[in-house]
Amino acid sequence: MGEKGKREGKSGLPVPAEEEGLPRRNLTGFFKLSVRVVAVAMSVWQVFVLAVYPMDPFQLRAIHLCFTLILTFLLFKADKGSPGNKIHFSDIPLCLVAVLSTVYLFVDFDNLIQRTGVDPTVWDVVFGTCILLLVLEMTRRTTGITLVILALVFIGYTLLGQYLPEGVRHGGYSYQRMVSFLFSTEGIFTIPLGVSATYVFLFILFGSFLSVSGAGTTFTDLAKALAGWARGGPAKIAVIASSLFGTISGSAVANVMVDGWMTIPMMKSVGYRPQMAGAVEAVASTGGQIMPPVMGAGAFIMAEVLGVPYTKIIVAAAIPAILYYFALYWMIDFEALRYNLKGIPRAELPKARVVLFQQGHLLVPIVVLLYSLIVLETSPIRAALWSSLSIFICSFIRRATRMGGRKILESLEGGPKGVLEVAATCACAGIIIGVMALTGLGMRISNMLIALSGGFLPLALFLTMIVSFILGMGLPTTASYVIAASTIAPALTQMGVPPLAAHMFIFYFACLSAITPPVALAAFAAAGIAQTGLWGVGLCAVKIAAAGYIIPYMFIYGPSLLMIGDWREIVYSLITACIGTICLAGGLQGWMFKSIKWPQRILLVIAALGLIKPGLTTDIIGAICLIAVIVMVKIGYYQREVEFAPSVQLGAK
Repeated sequence: MGEKGKREGKSGLPVPAEEEGLPRRNLTGFFKLSVRVVAVAMSVWQVFVLAVYPMDPFQLRAIHLCFTLILTFLLFKADKGSPGNKIHFSDIPLCLVAVLSTVYLFVDFDNLIQRTGVDPTVWDVVFGTCILLLVLEMTRRTTGITLVILALVFIGYTLLGQYLPEGVRHGGYSYQRMVSFLFSTEGIFTIPLGVSATYVFLFILFGSFLSVSGAGTTFTDLAKALAGWARGGPAKIAVIASSLFGTISGSAVANVMVDGWMTIPMMKSVGYRPQMAGAVEAVASTGGQIMPPVMGAGAFIMAEVLGVPYTKIIVAAAIPAILYYFALYWMIDFEALRYNLKGIPRAELPKARVVLFQQGHLLVPIVVLLYSLIVLETSPIRAALWSSLSIFICSFIRRATRMGGRKILESLEGGPKGVLEVAATCACAGIIIGVMALTGLGMRISNMLIALSGGFLPLALFLTMIVSFILGMGLPTTASYVIAASTIAPALTQMGVPPLAAHMFIFYFACLSAITPPVALAAFAAAGIAQTGLWGVGLCAVKIAAAGYIIPYMFIYGPSLLMIGDWREIVYSLITACIGTICLAGGLQGWMFKSIKWPQRILLVIAALGLIKPGLTTDIIGAICLIAVIVMVKIGYYQREVEFAPSVQLGAK
C-alpha cells in the first residue's frame, strides 16, 4: 500500500480496501484465494457474533485481533526485499503464533482472567510476549514506525521508571507483571480494540457495501448536479462530495485519494490556483472525520470512554460540522468572486432529478442509518447491520446496481481489509493505555498540565491543542485522540470543562492535524494530485479551515454549539455562528460585497469571533463590528480597486 497506506492510517476509518490500493501485494492464485477466504470468514464470523451469538468481549477482541494479524501478515510486506506476489517464509510462522496465542487464551480463559497482572504463569508471559511483539509488527507494517517507537518508550518507562526524576518516577514493575497486565482487557484488549471489533468493523463493512453498490458515484454525481454550475463550481463539488463521502469513510486521506483525482483538476481548469485547489480538497476531506453519522474511529471510542450512546456524540458534532463546511463554502465562494471564477456549463453536468431517479435508491441506506440511530435510538451495531442489509435490498431496485454473489463477496472481503490499520492502531494504543493505567502516568501528566497552565483554562486549552498537533504529526488520528484523551481530558474536566466538550475538543484537533503543517498528510496527498508544493497547500489549508481551529474553543465556552441546553438558545447560537463564519471567511479572504483592506478585514475577524461564540455580549460586539464594515464598504471607505483574473469557465476555449 506504500505511502498512500501510511497516510491512510492517520485518518480514522479507511474506505473499502479495493478503492485505496489494498491488497498491498499483487497476490495471485493460491495466495489471493487465501486472503479472500480469511477476509470473508472474518466478516461472516463478526456479523454472526454481533448479530446472533454474543460472546465475552475479551474473547471477541482476541479473535478480531487474530484475524487482523493474519491478514496483515498476508497483505503487507515485511520489508522492501520481501516478494510482492507471495508470502514471505517468515510470515507463515507469524500467522501460526497469532493463532496459537489466541487458542491459549481460550484454553485457560477462566484462570487467566483471575491472575492477569498479579500472578502470571510462564506460559502467560510467553504468549503475552508473542502478542505484544505481533501487535508492534502489525503496527509497523500498517501505519509506520512512529507509533511503535512511542509504544516502546512507554514499555521502557514501565521497566525503568524507578530510575527517572521525581514527578514521573514510579516504584518499578517486573517484565512478567507488565506483560501479563498488557495481555488483558487493561492493555492490548482494552476499549479501543473493542471499538475496532464492533462499531468500527461494522461501519467499515457498511462502507464497503455502499462502495461496491455504486453509492460513491451517486454522491459525486449529486454534488456535480447541485453545485457544479455555481461560481467556482468544482470547489463546491469538492465540499459537497467530500462531506457526503465522509459519511461512509470518515477518513481524510481516503477522501482526498477518492475525490481529489476528479475535483482538483476541475478546480484548476476553472482558474483556481493549484495551492487553493489542493487545500480545498484536503480541508473538505478532513471534515469527513467530524461529519455525522459516521465519524472517525475516535468518535466511537469517545462514546465508550464517556459511557454515552453514540447518538449523543453525533448530535453534539452536528453543529460544529455544519459550521466547518459552511465556513469552507464561503471561503471558496469569496475566492471565486475575487478572481471572477465561473462554474461548469450546465450542459456538461448531470441533472439532479435524473441522478435521484436513476441512483437515488442507493441513498436509502444512509436514511436507514440516520433513522435507526436518531429516531429509533438503536445501538450503532444494530443500526450498521440494518443499514448494510438495506443496501443489499435496495440494490435490486435497478438492474445496474443489483448485488449478486460476486459483489457480496467483494463487499465482505473489503471490510476486513479496511479495518487493518484501525485495529493495529487500537491494539498498539492499548499498550500505551495499559502502561498509563499500571504506572499512574496518565494522572501525573494531567497534574503537570494543570501546573504548567497555572489553572488558567485558555492556556490549558492552547497547550492541549499543541499536544494534539504534535501527536498527530506521527500518529493516526485514532491513536492521537486516544493518547491525548487518556492524559489531558482528566485535567480539562478538573478545570470545569464538561467531559463531552473536553473529549470533543481533543478529537477535533486530532483530526485537524491532517491539514496542519509541518506534517499534514491530507494536505500533502492533495498537493501530489494538484502537482504543487506541499507547504503551499498546507498553509492555504490552515487559512481556509480557520473556522475549524476556532469552533472548538467556542463550544468549550458555549456548550449550546454542542446542542447542550434549551432548543431556542441552540437555534440562536447556530444562526449567529453561521453569520460569524461568513464574517470570518470575508475577513480572511478580504471580501465583503467588494474587495476590502486590512482595517475592515480585522474588524470582520473580530465580528466573527464575537458571533461564533455563544453569548449576548459577544454577539452585540460582533454585530457592531459587522455593521461598521458594511457601512465602510457602502460609503467606499478604505476601498481599493481589484484586478480581476480573466473569467474562466470549464469547457470554454
